[in-house]
Amino acid sequence: MPARSILRPLVYEAEKFAQRLRFASQPADLPVLLGISFPKSGTHLLDQILLGFSRVAPYAKRLHSFYAEYEGESGRKRSAEQALAWLDSLRPRDVASAHLFARPEAVRRVCSPKFAPYFIFRDPRDVVVSHVFYVTEMEARHVHHEYYKSLPDFDARLKVSILGRPDSEAEFPDIAGRFAPYLDWLNQPEVLTIHFEDLIHDRAATLTRIMDHLLSRTPLRAPRELILDSLETSINPKKSPTFRSGKTGEWKKYFTEEHKKIFKDAAGDLLVKLGYEKNAEW
Repeated sequence: MPARSILRPLVYEAEKFAQRLRFASQPADLPVLLGISFPKSGTHLLDQILLGFSRVAPYAKRLHSFYAEYEGESGRKRSAEQALAWLDSLRPRDVASAHLFARPEAVRRVCSPKFAPYFIFRDPRDVVVSHVFYVTEMEARHVHHEYYKSLPDFDARLKVSILGRPDSEAEFPDIAGRFAPYLDWLNQPEVLTIHFEDLIHDRAATLTRIMDHLLSRTPLRAPRELILDSLETSINPKKSPTFRSGKTGEWKKYFTEEHKKIFKDAAGDLLVKLGYEKNAEW
């Protein structure tokens, strides 16, 4: 086992212990801060914000770990048992991040006093555009990288990001199929749902919601203004590889009429469910 793999958990626990000493007057049994995200929807941005709580409470100063339902390089789908084992590995005052399906067993664990869960998602039209840039230009080890590079142009790649690859050995459904396993997070009152766009256009109100979601579960001995400032100043878009421009509605630059049609056919009423459109007339 590499030395880094051995040292990392030791360093992490040492840092958590130092945080506990630094905030000795604060509660020790704080819930796990769990940031659940749909891929390409502001994962790193939410991570940064949740880690901002470490400035005012004895939370870890770095992520305990990140879990994804698919392995990035092989595309292999992980089992439900692996997801549950990962959730069970988390401890009070951890901060963790995940592309986590809302399976019934996972929902029961996450919607418990052990966790303060958040779910961030983004306009799926912007998601598919971001996915093209990520797979083609930013992650050469991605299981679909070579296939995307083999396609003639951006338009062809965007069609694949919308329609998926039904013929691929590595599971890659269309955009509605990719979102379907996450939808039940929207139905859980214990989970705070966050539109990525609100962190861009209405950040102060959204950070207040994020703060109040934790404060409704556990008291923090810090002024509200200090907590909000800690969350705000923790944001660093330069450290987020998928936070390309900080803009929303970028899909309008890239979608042709054909892309709109195939997206509507593939996505069905997904945009309405997520609150991005009132009907299919867009």
